[in-house]
Amino acid sequence: MKSTRLFLMILFLNLVFNGFAQSNLPSFITDSLDNYINRSLKTERLPGLAIAVVKDGKVVLAKGYGVKEWGKNDPVDENTLFMIGSNTKAFTAISLAMLQSEGKLTLNDQVTKWIPEFKLDNKAAGEQAIIRDIMSHRIGFKTFQGDFTYWKSDLSREDVIERMGHIKAVYPFRTVYGYCNAAFTVAGQIIPRATGIQWEDFVKQRIFDPLGMTSTLPLNAQMPSAVNRTVPHDIVKGQVVSVPYCSIDNMAPAGSISSSVNDMSKWMIMLLNKGSFEGKQIVPEKAIDEAWYPHSIEGTGGAPFNRSHFELYGLGFGIREYEDQIIISHTGGVTGYLSSVTLVPDQKLGIVILTNSIRNTLFYALAGEVTDAFLGLPYRNYEKFFYDRERSDMTATAHYRKQKEDSVSMHLKTALPLEKYTGEYVNDVYGKMTVLLQNNELHMKFSHHQFDVTLGPLGGNRFYAVFSDPEFETAVFPFTVEEGMVKSVTVKVADFIEYTPYLFTKK
Repeated sequence: MKSTRLFLMILFLNLVFNGFAQSNLPSFITDSLDNYINRSLKTERLPGLAIAVVKDGKVVLAKGYGVKEWGKNDPVDENTLFMIGSNTKAFTAISLAMLQSEGKLTLNDQVTKWIPEFKLDNKAAGEQAIIRDIMSHRIGFKTFQGDFTYWKSDLSREDVIERMGHIKAVYPFRTVYGYCNAAFTVAGQIIPRATGIQWEDFVKQRIFDPLGMTSTLPLNAQMPSAVNRTVPHDIVKGQVVSVPYCSIDNMAPAGSISSSVNDMSKWMIMLLNKGSFEGKQIVPEKAIDEAWYPHSIEGTGGAPFNRSHFELYGLGFGIREYEDQIIISHTGGVTGYLSSVTLVPDQKLGIVILTNSIRNTLFYALAGEVTDAFLGLPYRNYEKFFYDRERSDMTATAHYRKQKEDSVSMHLKTALPLEKYTGEYVNDVYGKMTVLLQNNELHMKFSHHQFDVTLGPLGGNRFYAVFSDPEFETAVFPFTVEEGMVKSVTVKVADFIEYTPYLFTKK
């Protein structure tokens, strides 16, 4: 009888507590969230999404929506795995800051102290660069510069570091912010030099395991064999399609982690609680302070409806002011996935959103909607605002492609016979590329990638390039010709991968 009374008392207290907790949540969360997300999934043709919100050290929401794979009925839940892309960088930065707290290294160490083979085209910059520089995107590279060479390629982490030395920086050293994935690969490779433990083993042993992030995977190669996992998606020629998992373990410290919102909620609680989780100090408070300390200026801020005055970058985390609050955040994007993590330290608020399509704005819009709700700001319908802009861009892109396809179908005359364009070409950063003539059609083969590129004549020395891997998209490739001889070709891939074009010279 006593046990029954105790059970009823516990049940009553739980009901009271949960009711109290729910009553403290914004009405957007309690009344509108499900409808908002389900409507947006349909509008954006987004297969699946998961969201978790933590507040004052507790998980107040963890839920999945939609499906793991388009056209199938397997639902997403709070433990379903998504790739988190560049939200991986925060784990790398915290790892190195932890090693500083333990006296294993300092963030002011020159990179060459740990990786003597590290070089930059600017010799002095390569010699002077410290660990802080490579984790705050201030080595002089333009955003994404060099990524085409590494993205989904067969190059190793060591190869990535070596190729960085061939890139000609756009900006002077330490002057302009330029987001650099390869630099975080370098940062991750310092860990085994300082500890004897590979990056993927270190983050598991020192962060995932102590936090109980039991489902989280450090390498993308592990994702296809996971049981409760999503499938990556893209929109190709107007249709939602599943795509192969990307292969980016050569840049693992920059973007290879897969996780669930349940696991990521533990990570956020720990960060917001100054490194402590369930009574244990997992990460030294000073390590988080280092990662959240401003190192680079991203921009002057700006928000579509509310006030924002600056955007800075720490080490693996973005830092901005928004309506008198400091927001610590980052987004992530890899093949078939987009994610966002938003922390409002003064509010003890954390929001993680994971999605399994590379073509959606909801991962970002929903983070703004939930943040505003907890800050007591008006509802803005960010999803419509951002998606309308995205839809306009998609329409313009489709129109551009149709024009180019129509031009190719006209069989416009090239300046030279097709066989004159064939041969081996080389770029100092990338390496070799070959142009072949197959069935009276030109094709490009790149030495470090598996895709094929079809070249459709646009007349003269211009060709419409269509990558067999849709993520690399399409572009116009112009060849340069002197005295009837082909000298070079300019190659451009999707901006999502790299903004900078590559000049390949004919051998």
